[in-house]
Amino acid sequence: MDQQAALLGPADVRRLAGELGIRPTKKLGQNFVHDPNTVRRIVAAAGLGAEDVVLEVGPGLGSLTLGLLPAVRAVTAVEIDPVLAERLPRTVGEQAPALADRLRVLRADALKVRADDFAEPPTALVANLPYNVAVPVVLHLLAELPELRRGLVMVQSEVADRMAADPGSRVYGVPSVKAAWFADVRRAGPVPRSVFWPVPNVDSGLVSFERVEPPSPIPREEVFRVVDAAFAQRRKTLRAALSGWAGSAPRAEELLRAAGVDPAARGEQLRIGDFVRIVEATRI
Repeated sequence: MDQQAALLGPADVRRLAGELGIRPTKKLGQNFVHDPNTVRRIVAAAGLGAEDVVLEVGPGLGSLTLGLLPAVRAVTAVEIDPVLAERLPRTVGEQAPALADRLRVLRADALKVRADDFAEPPTALVANLPYNVAVPVVLHLLAELPELRRGLVMVQSEVADRMAADPGSRVYGVPSVKAAWFADVRRAGPVPRSVFWPVPNVDSGLVSFERVEPPSPIPREEVFRVVDAAFAQRRKTLRAALSGWAGSAPRAEELLRAAGVDPAARGEQLRIGDFVRIVEATRI
């Protein structure tokens, strides 16, 4: 698309924050991107099309929003902070007046939004996610918005590792398995601390995902209960870890063997399909 937006630089971000009396808070995980090149990199890496409807969570002062608007048909920005939510349309009107009609602002908690909150179903998620809620936000949105086909999110580097980890990895766990139910998740590169204001005390990384078909018609809640139990005490064998869920250790072993899973294995060795087979064994 030929329209362009004037992106925010460091001086713009500080000016806007000062105007609004904003002091970024750790509680909301606020670290504002002030580097236009990083914004361009994120938009390019997201692989967006002209007809995409992008969901942006936590737009903050609008740095990424301004980069997204020229590339897509519409952006719905979900912002929990009322001051930021009110200012964002004006910022877009000032920096990219020709694109202002592509923006919708939804003042809401991203962990509580529902599909019917959106005038148009989002097709892609692109966001600089607050570190403390990144995983639950992504899982909630994938569960709630079936037309959300892909995304690119910026998260704490350790969170990125966990979301994209493979079985057997030291950081493979509940986020890795649950994300795999919905999507193919991959690391998409590091993000330097210097592009944020204030500078965070942790490294950041990009995570991309492409939605896949669910591995089973079994309700995911049933499978996720097994996942949670398997990782509740990581050092336990699955026979022991699933004893509460199955009713007893012998019953857990019986189900595991029926699913073709070694009862002496541990949760971090299993893929999402293995957990599905364990639940399917209860129905035989």
